[in-house]
Formats: sequence, C-alpha cells, structure tokens
Amino acid sequence: MLFRKQTIGSTILMICALFLLAACGSNDGKSTSVNESNKQAGAELKVTDAMGEVTVPADAKRILAPHLEDSLIALGVKPAAQWSIGATVLDYLQTDLKGVPTIGWDLPIEQTIGADPDLIIFSSASAVQNGQYESYKKIAPTYIYKDADSADWRKQLQIMGQLLGKDKEAADKLASYDAKAKQAKEKIKAAIGDQTAAILWVIGDQYYLFENNRFAANVLFGDLAVAQPKMIQQLPAAENTWKPIALEALADLDADHLFLASKPEEAGLDKLKQSAIYKGLKAVKGGHVYEMADPSPWTISGLIANEITMDHIVKALVK
Repeated sequence: MLFRKQTIGSTILMICALFLLAACGSNDGKSTSVNESNKQAGAELKVTDAMGEVTVPADAKRILAPHLEDSLIALGVKPAAQWSIGATVLDYLQTDLKGVPTIGWDLPIEQTIGADPDLIIFSSASAVQNGQYESYKKIAPTYIYKDADSADWRKQLQIMGQLLGKDKEAADKLASYDAKAKQAKEKIKAAIGDQTAAILWVIGDQYYLFENNRFAANVLFGDLAVAQPKMIQQLPAAENTWKPIALEALADLDADHLFLASKPEEAGLDKLKQSAIYKGLKAVKGGHVYEMADPSPWTISGLIANEITMDHIVKALVK
C-alpha cells in the first residue's frame, strides 16, 4: 500500500507539472492568446492559441478542460467530465463537481468521444499526450493555452472567460479576489507583524517544501505578503519538476509558523512528527503548526483554490 501511495504521489507531481506549469512560467512577451474583442453571445470567436488559429464555437455547453476545472467552476460552468488519475481527483472541488463523471488525465480518445464535448481546452501543448492533437481536433474545436498564460492563474481565468463569453464574470471574480486579499493581508499584518511562515507538503513518505512562487506560496508570500524565513528565501525559483527535500534538511527551517499540508494517513506524516528534527523546529516549539488535512487546494493554482487557502491562512494566523 505504501508503494502504491509513493507511485501515485510521483505521478501526480509529474502530471500537475504538465498541466498547470505551476512554478514561475516564463513570460514570452506576447499578449494573451485571445483577441481583444470579446466573444459575443451567439457568435464564434477566432483566436490564436499555442498551436495556431482556432475557431471557438458559439455558446459551447459541454467543455472538457482537464486540470482547469477551477477556472470553469469559478465562472459557473460545469465540465462535461473532470480530470482524474485513477481515484484521485481535485478533492476541494468535489462539492461543485458532484455528479460530474471522471475522465483519465491524458484524455483517452475513446473517453473523449464518449464525453461528447463542444470544446476541448488543454493547459499547455505538453499536456496533449501521444501526439493526439489532430485526433482531438476531429472530435471538437481544441484550444491550447500558451505556457505563460496557463502558468498565471489570473490570465488563465481571463482567457477562459473570453473563450466562454464570460468576460465580465471573470473580471468580477478577480476584483472580488483582490479585495478579499487586501483585507486579509491587513488582518494578518496586524496579527503577526513580520513573523515568518512556510508550507510543507507530505505525500507518501516524501516532503516537499514550497518555494516562494509555487502554488499556495503565491498566496502566502505574494497576495498576503507574509514574511519568508531565510531557508525559503535561499531556495532557487520553482521549476516544473518539484524535487522532494530530505527530512534532515528541514532542520534549517526557521519559520515562526508552519502550514503542514498532508492527508492524515500519509506514512511520512507520522515519521515527520516522531523525528527529533520536527520537534526541534521553531514553529513546533512555539505551537504554531497548522495541519491542512486536504492538501488539494494548496497544490494547485486557481481562484477557488487560492480563496480556500487564503481562508485557512487567515483562520490560522489571526486570533
């Protein structure tokens, strides 16, 4: 069972890198992929994506957008099917995705045909598996995000809004998020001042320390401006391949507060808590460890995931 968890964990990391380019996707200097003119209801939209020109159908209803379901749900759209790796899904979205069938992460052709999509959306060219781009185009119009647009969750949401004729909804959601973040930032600053925090993800028996620009760290250090401990400051910028950190190396983690993202049953969690290294951490000694039993919103970038993460951070730090 432990081997299975380790294998699934490694697979999830690899596939998430393919789908979301969650680290610091480099900006290629180009504008977003969708034309400046908004899509009008009942009108097709011609756009340029990572592969060339695409005609997005008017009023598409059945959307397949693997690992981009956060943006769909934020805009009030349920996908025709939801991303999965075996039984693994985006846990934090399951209330919104109730009744939505799963589809393999690599969108097998037969499953894709069975989903009967009006529009297929991929997070990047690398997310299209086995050179099957032309096959998908025969099933439904297929839009592929440019890497830089996909890596920036705000751009991702804006483009999704344009593709689906929901520009205003996207703009309103972003404005609401920014207002919420501003308020939360002020509360946290008043509560902890310049104290530092860090995020550690445990899966299987491996440990992943968030750099300052990966997934939920963008909320913690970016939107909420919580101070970074020296160890985080000294980490290199996040890369697509996320490497685990040795338990022994965590001895240098000098954070005042520690967010521990891990399902309770992970083997590495018990090992961590029993170690002298963990017991010697500043955050542990100070009683400032906050366990997040559902790590799914912490290990993805999206409006809904970020709002959940923000709520958890505020609840932990503001007393």
